[in-house]
Amino acid sequence: MGVDESAMRAVRFHDYGEPADVLSMDRVGVPDPGPDRIRVIVHACGLNPADWALCRGLFPGVLPRGIGLELTGTVDAVGQGVADVAAGDLVLGTADYAGGTSAGAADRAIMDRWARVPAGLDLVQAAALPMAVETAYWHLECLGVSAGQTLLVNGAGTTVGFAAVQIGLLRRARVVATAGDTYAGPLRAMGATVTSYGDGLAGRVAQAAGGPVDLVLDTAPPSGALPDLIQAAGGDPRRVLTASDFAAAAELGVRDSFHEDPTPRHDVLGEFAKLAADGQFTVPVARTFPLEDWRTALGISQSGHARGKLVLLPAGTEVVR
Repeated sequence: MGVDESAMRAVRFHDYGEPADVLSMDRVGVPDPGPDRIRVIVHACGLNPADWALCRGLFPGVLPRGIGLELTGTVDAVGQGVADVAAGDLVLGTADYAGGTSAGAADRAIMDRWARVPAGLDLVQAAALPMAVETAYWHLECLGVSAGQTLLVNGAGTTVGFAAVQIGLLRRARVVATAGDTYAGPLRAMGATVTSYGDGLAGRVAQAAGGPVDLVLDTAPPSGALPDLIQAAGGDPRRVLTASDFAAAAELGVRDSFHEDPTPRHDVLGEFAKLAADGQFTVPVARTFPLEDWRTALGISQSGHARGKLVLLPAGTEVVR
């Protein structure tokens, strides 16, 4: 019996709620790309905390809706107005999760932003880049990080924090990073000064930096660290930007992602994909899973102990254990 090319698997939610309760693997029709969109056969799909936030009602819209915001795939159809890629090209980028009934955690996906996968870049590694790169880049743009400044990245063991450290160093900033044992060594090897989390954080940062830091990016899960981060920034909460602890930010006067003015969009994904292909940039991948094992990946992600990107492999690419 042949494969039904008109249908595909997709992980989706039909109601808002806890991801484990509302997500299911559905059999759905293969979508067609609209104008300025492409359709790909998905090779690898990165999972992010934002996926679970969408399940809980962040940016509500028409349901059902899929998860999997970043991916790599082979183009198999292009919409009207698309001229930079064609069927057969390998691309990485973001899924048009809001424009259809599925996203990257599926056999095929519609993409709204993409770049070509450069030669030498592994497809799993490529799938780990888009959200971490674009989120970190945007936050550092909001902070105005530049050469000669001292930047503190709190939560450098997260994928966004790990990317932010590298981008800060590429901008020739001095970077102090908080991280656990898993990524302390790699971060030091990149050129960051690394210290640990927990009590006494502000004092350790001051000792590492030789005084107050100029700017702080907080990417760690909320832990009550914002008062210490303000102290590390010389007591000025406006020099601190959090991507995670929004409740405490409102109380302390710290800047947060949702209240920053939009910055001009920079098409940086292709640039960082080339850096990754050349071994000059990376987002750590912790584990990969077949698409049908999405619940296992969900459990690990929600445990808070993923220690890197978790990636689904709809196309059956080699699974990394």
